[in-house]
Amino acid sequence: MKKYLLLPIFSVFFAMSVAAVEPMVWSVNSRAEVLRGDARGISIDDTGTMTLAPRLTEAFKTEQSYIWSSTADAAGNVYLGTGGDGKIFKVDPSGKGSLFVDLAELNVSSIVLGRAGEIFAATSPDGKVYRIDATGKAEIYFEPKEKYIWALAVLADGGLAVATGDNGKIFKVKTPKASPETSLFFDTSETHIISLAADKKGNLFAGTDSNGLVIEFGADGKPFGLLDSPLREIHGLAIGTDGSLYALAIAESVAAKPAETTAATATESKAVTVEKANPLTPETPAKSKYDLAAAKSAVYRITADGKTDLLWASANVVGFSIFPQSAGNGVLIGTSDKGRVYNVSNDGRETLVLQTGASQVSTLGSDGRSLYATSSNQGSFYRIQGDATEGSYESAVLDTKATSTFGRIWWRASGSVSIQTRSGNTEKSDETWSTWSDAMTDPKGVQVTSPKARFFQWRAVFKAGAAAASLSEVNLSFAAVNIAPEVLSIQVLPTNVGLAANPPIQVDPNIELSGMDSSTFGIPNAAVPPRRLFQRAATSLQWTAEDRNGDKMVYDLYFKEIGDRDFKLLKADLTDNFAAIDGQSLADGRYLFKVVARDNPSNPVKLALAGERLTEPVDIDNTAPIVTAVGTPSISGDKARVTFDAIDAASYIKRAEYSVNGGEWVNVYPDDGIADGPKERFSIDIPVIAAGEYVVTLRAFDVNSNAGNARIVVRK
Repeated sequence: MKKYLLLPIFSVFFAMSVAAVEPMVWSVNSRAEVLRGDARGISIDDTGTMTLAPRLTEAFKTEQSYIWSSTADAAGNVYLGTGGDGKIFKVDPSGKGSLFVDLAELNVSSIVLGRAGEIFAATSPDGKVYRIDATGKAEIYFEPKEKYIWALAVLADGGLAVATGDNGKIFKVKTPKASPETSLFFDTSETHIISLAADKKGNLFAGTDSNGLVIEFGADGKPFGLLDSPLREIHGLAIGTDGSLYALAIAESVAAKPAETTAATATESKAVTVEKANPLTPETPAKSKYDLAAAKSAVYRITADGKTDLLWASANVVGFSIFPQSAGNGVLIGTSDKGRVYNVSNDGRETLVLQTGASQVSTLGSDGRSLYATSSNQGSFYRIQGDATEGSYESAVLDTKATSTFGRIWWRASGSVSIQTRSGNTEKSDETWSTWSDAMTDPKGVQVTSPKARFFQWRAVFKAGAAAASLSEVNLSFAAVNIAPEVLSIQVLPTNVGLAANPPIQVDPNIELSGMDSSTFGIPNAAVPPRRLFQRAATSLQWTAEDRNGDKMVYDLYFKEIGDRDFKLLKADLTDNFAAIDGQSLADGRYLFKVVARDNPSNPVKLALAGERLTEPVDIDNTAPIVTAVGTPSISGDKARVTFDAIDAASYIKRAEYSVNGGEWVNVYPDDGIADGPKERFSIDIPVIAAGEYVVTLRAFDVNSNAGNARIVVRK
């Protein structure tokens, strides 16, 4: 499991240019973490332990883009079917390669060894099946008149099975130049028959696209479905020594893509980061291995009694070739993941056997003496034989997110394993990085000498010796150079809205005394948002701030009238990210407020940094509008009209309302129809049916909710 640790404060401090932020530890101790790196001559088992891999030798380069197919004869010669020039190469047991035959079509999609030692080769598109003798002489053996020929298989009775597309037909050819009509074995409802395998009992197995089926044809030729995979294509089939059938399924169809794009590029590694563990973050729910919704490829095992088991699946790795282990326990899988070859045992344990560095391991096989692998983009032939005497592993690049100083590095290893480090400021290691450090051999820990930088990488070098070299864990401590806090935003609330702190969540005093993080016990340590309340003339500010080092912050609040030169301190050492200001303590005018965030609680005074942000201009207005009656009321019949002027010195009139004889307030609009000026006139008509006095009161509000009023008496 990947661990995120916090180190106790060192008794020996880093250089003064480094902040006293809590050091972090990058631990690489899980298989998932180890697989992010590059293994050169290194195997990685199911626990993430690294050891020396089998020896891999690039024996022959075809100078072709792709190797689509391969087979070996009894003498140990390996034949390679390539694309896109339709050439077949022969590699002898010594590793010497030469052109064997040049066929007319673009791709040699399948190649098998006949019972008499001849070679059968299939070509695509619009291809043919050729019979090729030991001298390289090729003759057309069968023309299916189909768009694609995907696979060939030699049957127990000597017949040749031919898998085709776009019509999903299988042909069984027994004689040269047989017609497609007489050779049709089975016409499926599938688009393509992609893969074939035949056992010694006379059974033929076919893998399809686009429904991901595995179909068994018994000796009597009758079909029976063995597997219906949710992945669309059964790309490869292989029969184990115990009679089990292994099926490689992939999510994206090779048949649906042009040849140029089929050879996938190697997986590009991205930099890793280390985050402080948050106990409140729920763990990602574990997924069943049978959930293939996001899988790119999978391997099934179908036993002789018909039982089907999902051995392996990956959401990241695309498998392209499959080969049964000679010991009968699982299969080898060639992938497009940095040209890696994985071994998956029958109990589902996965081991990275080796890494070729090619874009794709397109075929795997045996020449009777050793294993071999072929690659595409570019097409090369590799032998896998014996044990490597030396290998190296380069970790993924660590992104510390800021310029950092690196502390100690320590590891768990046995045998001859040494560690080197380097650092730089570009995500991809290049010539601008520091050179690899001298080799370090003490697993208990060594001070890293690589210079301060944002990115970091380590390399382990393995050498064979009396004790087997292995490495299971590497840890690095680092501390980022202090980065100033940022005030990201400031919100100014409407006038008269105050803010008050909510009661904090109660924490057991023993937790606080122990120095432990309360979140470890499921208690959030995030600030509790304040509650809003009415506060006469209040101007309230709320802000958000962050510190990329994760430091604790305190805040200072400053103000100045917009025409002043200097800011004045209003409140200091605030631990909450809000403040309510008594607006009546400030004269009417336009003001700027400044929030300064400081990381002093987590850093010595000399190393503490600060960040700040200004508000937009804020109007402080504590003066009520002046309301006056204009002239005398005019009475006409049962109606009277009164007129008021409302004037605001600091802002503008927002609304007004009137009341007659202390009754309910009624909204009234200014004579010009819109309340938006510093002076507004309001004319009000009221009913005066009975004789007597009527008291009319007008109340006007400015934009800051200050209110002024006046009254007038109407006599009838």
